Amino acid sequence: MGLRLPVGDVTVLLGPAAARRRVMAALDDDSGRCASGHSAVRVHRLAAAADDDVHRRVAAVEAVREVGATIVLIDRLTDGLTAPDRRTVLAALRPVATGGRAVLVDDDDPVAALAVADGALRADPAGGLSAESLGDLDYLAS
Repeated sequence: MGLRLPVGDVTVLLGPAAARRRVMAALDDDSGRCASGHSAVRVHRLAAAADDDVHRRVAAVEAVREVGATIVLIDRLTDGLTAPDRRTVLAALRPVATGGRAVLVDDDDPVAALAVADGALRADPAGGLSAESLGDLDYLAS
């Protein structure tokens, strides 16, 4: 699967849950490449156990900044959290991206995830991916 993610951005994966799961499953943790395609970059996938509290999840996000990955895959990291805790975890992604990483987020709460996003990709049931314009998201806060 060829997928280009902008370094320094948080990109949210949108679309039907099954289509998003297929995209995340197809992304190989060992196959990250630089934009020119000539050299491999490190990929780190981050998910949470059902019993991980918000503090453990935020600590895991903060620890990603130390592993040296260029691509960070956030795989349903906020599942099972309350809305305020979900926002706390997602807000912790911004420093990860601005530290020179491309962050791809699959989350069951797209409104919360879009609040920290720079861009979005829509996965369709046929397996396609397309860039989605975020436009003016102020209406989501109302």
